Amino acid sequence: MPVGKEGETITEEAWIARMVAGDRDAFSELVNRYGRYLYQAVYGVLHSAKDAEDVTQEALMNIFASLPQYRYQGFKSWITRIAVNKAIDYKRSKDRKKEQLTAEWGELEQVAATFSQPVEEAVLAREKRDLIRDYVNQLPEHYRQVVYAFYMEEKSYQQIAEEQRIALKTVESKLYRAKQYLRKAWEEEDRE
Repeated sequence: MPVGKEGETITEEAWIARMVAGDRDAFSELVNRYGRYLYQAVYGVLHSAKDAEDVTQEALMNIFASLPQYRYQGFKSWITRIAVNKAIDYKRSKDRKKEQLTAEWGELEQVAATFSQPVEEAVLAREKRDLIRDYVNQLPEHYRQVVYAFYMEEKSYQQIAEEQRIALKTVESKLYRAKQYLRKAWEEEDRE
């Protein structure tokens, strides 16, 4: 039974009334009397000492705030229910956060997988493509048309010959000469 200020035993109703009125000693007695018990109940749900401490403190504050709604039907059962519900809510919240983090990590892994090349390699590859495009643009027009048709538009020798109204051997010859020109320009660029 709770103890009053002068050491006399008081009823549960009087003790709760003192807590509702803001009596710190009465609340301290709640913590001293039921704190360890509530901690063990919460720990049974969470299996983590740190989390159980935090949730027990929150439960005690929640119990204190809910005292005006208490209906005097089994105080220990009532506070245990509040503490266990608080622990269950905490565990659900933590599990949701963990699921969310797992989902976000999975999304990050998917994004990272789409970038198969490191950033430096991607930049160098883009610079190389730009340089090749510049060299192709410097080709004489009759070579450039064949190179674009074959490499960019992925047309066959036969299609190019028909579209440009030239012989198949001429297409082969123009592509060969364009490659030689590009190779020479590339080698000169490497020497610089």
